[in-house]
Amino acid sequence: MTQIKQVRPRLLAAAVLAALTLPGVAFAQSAKERELEARVAQLEAMVQQLVTQQQQTETVVTEVRTAQAAQPAAPVAGTGAAAPIQTTTITPTANPGTKFTVGGMIRTDAMVTKTTDGDIAKGTAGRDFYVPGAIPVGGNAPDTYSDAHLKFSRLWFDASTVLDSGDKLGARVELDFFGGALGNSAATNTYGATLRHAYLTYNNWLVGQTWSNFMDTNALLDAVDFVGPTDGVAFVRQPQLRYTSGPWVVSLESPETTVQPFGGGARVIAGDNSAIPDVIARYTHKGDWGHVSFAGMARQLKYEPVIGNDNTDTGFGAQVSGLVKLGDSTDIRYQVSGGEGIGRYIGLATVQQDVIADGAGNINALGGWAGYFGLRQVFTPKVRGNLFYSRSQWDNDTAWTGLGVTRKVHSVHANMIWSPVPKLDFGVEAIWGERTLESGADGELMRLHTMARYSF
Repeated sequence: MTQIKQVRPRLLAAAVLAALTLPGVAFAQSAKERELEARVAQLEAMVQQLVTQQQQTETVVTEVRTAQAAQPAAPVAGTGAAAPIQTTTITPTANPGTKFTVGGMIRTDAMVTKTTDGDIAKGTAGRDFYVPGAIPVGGNAPDTYSDAHLKFSRLWFDASTVLDSGDKLGARVELDFFGGALGNSAATNTYGATLRHAYLTYNNWLVGQTWSNFMDTNALLDAVDFVGPTDGVAFVRQPQLRYTSGPWVVSLESPETTVQPFGGGARVIAGDNSAIPDVIARYTHKGDWGHVSFAGMARQLKYEPVIGNDNTDTGFGAQVSGLVKLGDSTDIRYQVSGGEGIGRYIGLATVQQDVIADGAGNINALGGWAGYFGLRQVFTPKVRGNLFYSRSQWDNDTAWTGLGVTRKVHSVHANMIWSPVPKLDFGVEAIWGERTLESGADGELMRLHTMARYSF
């Protein structure tokens, strides 16, 4: 605007000078004066038009600057205040404030195994981790073989919300790849995804599939093998309804009965479940020294060898488990379970069954006990080791089962685990295991198991 005002007198002076210097023009001639005045008026109109346009431009610029000032300041490079990658939640249909997280691990297992009485069948679980019920007994000769896989790699998703009312909601889905083979070990080594956990939580309630309440996960051993003390550990995931109140946890869990048929044949999973869920209660006492936990279970066992011919029995179990700290770098972990009709809950249901059946299909709950004891030592912040023993023993009625069923299994494990950086573990574990039948025949397993794992 100021520039236009300065241009105006210069234009007028130039116009006058141009008129006065035209050839043959006399300063006193009135006709020429009138023509000059007309040109000056025309030039003034042009200048006024330019002034008006400049004023309009300045008004628009002022409005734009005012609008920009009302917006948040753009982040300055290098200040860490960068704009978010996305401006909306990745769970748009969830409750406001829902927190969504994802994690998992990549795990490689490789092992060399020697068995004294033949080999474990290829493609079975016993080739992937220690399964005492799979130790061959009475085979032709010793055999040595190696295996490697990534089936225990894992992926999980969590969602959690605290509502304005204070109510807490949560959900979890977790998968691994311990499903059936979708290829072959000669070329693709592909396997199906397997559902591990899928549950929702509402305040103190849990509904869905997760670890059984008869399993003390806080007392599990730090093993390189996927399970470790498989002979004597309670290890079950299944659908359930659970309520937690302080140190008490009570659950109703999916009933399932496994049967040792008459004469000692392959196990049978009863096709018709009990109408009553397994009832489990647990009490845990915690302190600076560790924890101790007590659990009890009551079950209805059911077998229907012929449709319409139901046979039932009652099962029960008790358990004590815990962890005791011996200073800052040493602890002891243990678990002992006993009862009748608890076979499905011990050793991934691979060692013994819940009931044994006679020739008519009548069933009796099978009694037995199982447990483990382990010592964990942290040598440095990056190196730790574990030594543990595990065992289970069963009271078979050989008149019903014959002499070819398992009477006991036990094993000794020693491992070292190195963690060069957080969340990265390299481990090696030496395993000796033995399975003994009611006939007295036995078979042994010797294994060197290695593992590399990155958790994220």
